[in-house]
Amino acid sequence: MKVVIVGGVAGGASAAARIRRLDEHAQIIIIERSGYVSYANCGLPYYVGGVIKERAELTLQTSESFWDRFRIDVRVRQEVTAINTAEKTVTVRALDSGKVYTETYDKLLLAPGAKPTVPALSGVSSERVFTLRTVEDTLRIRRFVEDQKPKTAVLAGGGFIGLEMAENLAEMGVSVTIVQRPKQLLAPLDADMASFVHAEMRRHGVALRLGETVTGFRQDGDSVLTLLEESEPLHSDMVLLAIGVTPDTHLAKEAGLTLGIRGSIAVNERMETSVPDIYAVGDAVEVTHFVTGQKALISLAGPANKQGRIAADNICGGSSRYHGSQGSSVLKLFGLTAAFTGINEKAAQAAGIAYDKVVLFPASHAAYYPGAQSMAMKVLYEKESLRLLGAQIVGGDGVDKRIDVLATAIRAKMTALELTELDLSYAPPYSSAKDPVNMAGFMIEDLESGKVRQFHWNDVEDLPCDGSATLLDVRTAWEYQRGHLDGFRNIPLDDLREHLDELDRGKPVYVNCQTGLRSYLACRLLTQYGFTCSHLSGGYSFYQVVTQERQTARSAYPCGMEKLTH
Repeated sequence: MKVVIVGGVAGGASAAARIRRLDEHAQIIIIERSGYVSYANCGLPYYVGGVIKERAELTLQTSESFWDRFRIDVRVRQEVTAINTAEKTVTVRALDSGKVYTETYDKLLLAPGAKPTVPALSGVSSERVFTLRTVEDTLRIRRFVEDQKPKTAVLAGGGFIGLEMAENLAEMGVSVTIVQRPKQLLAPLDADMASFVHAEMRRHGVALRLGETVTGFRQDGDSVLTLLEESEPLHSDMVLLAIGVTPDTHLAKEAGLTLGIRGSIAVNERMETSVPDIYAVGDAVEVTHFVTGQKALISLAGPANKQGRIAADNICGGSSRYHGSQGSSVLKLFGLTAAFTGINEKAAQAAGIAYDKVVLFPASHAAYYPGAQSMAMKVLYEKESLRLLGAQIVGGDGVDKRIDVLATAIRAKMTALELTELDLSYAPPYSSAKDPVNMAGFMIEDLESGKVRQFHWNDVEDLPCDGSATLLDVRTAWEYQRGHLDGFRNIPLDDLREHLDELDRGKPVYVNCQTGLRSYLACRLLTQYGFTCSHLSGGYSFYQVVTQERQTARSAYPCGMEKLTH
């Protein structure tokens, strides 16, 4: 059996090694357009920033090591230019020599990945405008940074690559501005959770120009102008385009393969395309989203590697299936970690799923053990079935651990209530006896059993201000004095029982505290004394971060809002 693989990074390299492990006698050829195979795509920004010191550390395998260990023929700097599905051949051009030749195949695997989205804007070909996809791109940027020592940079786009590059450039002393049309960074996060990311970026000197549209670029001596639709141009020494990726599928299209959403390659669960003996994996293919069941594009290394393994199994006569992606991801941003899995609120609404959510601020480990850090945690679940839909966590230590537990729970099709039963490891330096994941389950259990009601930060402006409801802040007097929502009366939780006669049982009570715990306790107390009570999800801390981020000039809601202070 002769297998030709187009693309030798995550999916292609993984498939090639798996095929060899399954079939010692197969002839395996990898054809890779760049000069490198099996490289750590996700590590490229860290090489630019000098965190990864040596170029060799970016490559997991080389052409030589693939041959030595697996007897796989790896041909770098060669490009497949056409596929003849009838004759089962590919046309290949050697980029250095220009030589063109034809290669036959019994099985063909397409793993071309995705390419940076480069809009048709003026000046985009400037030598000071960069994209980042390959090792060669990385070397070019690092060479520029070392030689030119830029003081300023504009990054067009606020996704993974844009934010990682922003961090690495900022750590090198470069003044960074991120410009993008969407009004929030990191689209997988909900806007409220992205507020923590915005605050962290600004705290480290990264300027955010959100909701701005780039219209082009213009060279201006030793700098480049980023032209904006409704604002003055931005001067910088360099620009990085990181506005997203597009499936690299021109070969598949020209060969007549069926395409999916946004021009991606349509495949079945076996990673087979519409043409017999042709498979496809990685960022170029559409997948089924594990939560919604809808078609999606999820450009991540983990799914690509798994797809490569599954395609290899089936090429070798097996019967493996890929059951979908859920987009589990984690990102380091200065001192912050942002992670997500499943779907967010926007995606749930688009899919027509009736959902609810909880927001909590648990500690990374036992609070009495030194070094505990708070994390903002949001968990979505379907109202009717109580199945878990997604989770987002932003914080420091322990974020990656909790998102992986929740990702596993989603994959196992657990209900939100079953989170309460998870038997998770505990020692004071690592967790609490009630792990944050357990706590999310307890909160959902209380909501669904009717023990507590909640309202959210975006409901605050609609609270009745005419005296028909009791607005209650149960934090300490000191906390209240530092900043509070106007119209909320302060009765500390520990004093609440002594003031019950001052409250009208005929009015609904809306309770606020710092993170949501004391307001929950207050509602349990008040409910048992005959009050109808709801508490603020995530508390004043969550409300404060979101509203401060959204309001550069703080304006009052109908009830008014006192100046927010840290």
